[in-house]
Amino acid sequence: MSKLWGGRFTKETNKLVEEFTASINFDQKLALEDIEGSLAHVQMLGECNIIPLEDVEKIKNGLLTIKQKIEAGTMKYSVQHEDIHMNIEKLLIDTIGPVGGKLHTGRSRNDQVATDMHLYAKRKTKELILLIDAVQTAILNQAKDHVHTMIPGYTHLQRAQPVSFAHHLLAYFWMFQRDKERFQDSLKRVNWSPLGAGALAGTTFPINRERVAELLGFEMVYPNSMDAVSDRDFIVELLSISSLLMTHISRLSEELVIWSSQEFQFIELDDSFCTGSSIMPQKKNPDVPELLRAKTGRVYGNLMGLLTVLKGLPLAYNKDMQEDKEGMFDTVETLEGSLQLLAPMIETMIVKKETMRSAVNQDFSNATDIADYLVTKGIAFRDAHEVIGKIVLYAIGEKKYLLALTLEEYKSFSPLFEEDIFEVLSHEHVVAARKSYGGTAPSQVENQIKLAEKHVLR
Repeated sequence: MSKLWGGRFTKETNKLVEEFTASINFDQKLALEDIEGSLAHVQMLGECNIIPLEDVEKIKNGLLTIKQKIEAGTMKYSVQHEDIHMNIEKLLIDTIGPVGGKLHTGRSRNDQVATDMHLYAKRKTKELILLIDAVQTAILNQAKDHVHTMIPGYTHLQRAQPVSFAHHLLAYFWMFQRDKERFQDSLKRVNWSPLGAGALAGTTFPINRERVAELLGFEMVYPNSMDAVSDRDFIVELLSISSLLMTHISRLSEELVIWSSQEFQFIELDDSFCTGSSIMPQKKNPDVPELLRAKTGRVYGNLMGLLTVLKGLPLAYNKDMQEDKEGMFDTVETLEGSLQLLAPMIETMIVKKETMRSAVNQDFSNATDIADYLVTKGIAFRDAHEVIGKIVLYAIGEKKYLLALTLEEYKSFSPLFEEDIFEVLSHEHVVAARKSYGGTAPSQVENQIKLAEKHVLR
């Protein structure tokens, strides 16, 4: 039989079955992790006197030779050998002879693949943390330049109150900070070693699982062998955190699309992040944020796909679990591409301060401050709210904004209005007056920036 596991079988695997069940077309992404896990495993086998030290050295050298081929891109993979583990083992035996068959002593493909995926998830989680940090840095740099830049703040996509543009941007900084912290926290659960759990019940060989964990940089060893080979919680968690991260990326992308539209003209994205139209020469389309917004769906899909695969599986390993990889790879690659584009796109965008300021001056977003003004004069807020509602209705009918009304017009609604109402209504005052912790006043935004700087990693 050509299969490394073929001793039990009397027939060759049906070619369609071979192609349908093979995972080498995608799990070859785990090649370096598989080598890393095998090097640690064979090191432990030698230290525990399970195989001779001379065999350990031959196997190590063979694995390192294969690693060089992988890194050089010259490694040849075969569907006939099903997956990355069997491809590497077969090549190892071809390279160093029958002694290569000793590598699999005391382990199964079940704990082997789980180890590979833990190593991959750990490496990629650390890389994603740094990419998120780069986006935060870009946001922070823009915020530092726009503490005193005003923009309409919205609720229900209706003008609400003027805010500092830096304050608006920093809201996304803190969203990404939570994402970064979720990834950091997830490392506690990714950093567990399944190797040595065998197929599901452990092994009869006197292995040292703690030593393997130490060699691979894992902090914990799974205390239950069945859990070790069947656990995919760490992948679900990676996909879950990724889905929430993509939600935040999508929300920011939506704002970039809106702000760069002709109707808003609050920002202009750099030409290198936009495309044109094949028929309308005047167009400058925000394709990158639009695509970032769309890619959120595929990340959500990967999460739901894995949850659906896992929901009805009995212990321990099942072939269904082969479906855990492509979604994870796709999500990681989607996030890597998204974050690598988002950071420079934010960094290079042009902020149109005058357009933003003009928009702030052409609305009723300072109305709440008139109510607060009357409250300081002794009127209950609900009564003040009613008065201001009538003033706004009057101003709309007169086609005026609040700063354009005269003192006499204000006094017709309440005798408590004085000349200082116009200072209260100035948009600079409206923004600066919100000095409560976390507010949009420049003094608070400056403090927020200092706090944010403590959270960036570089």
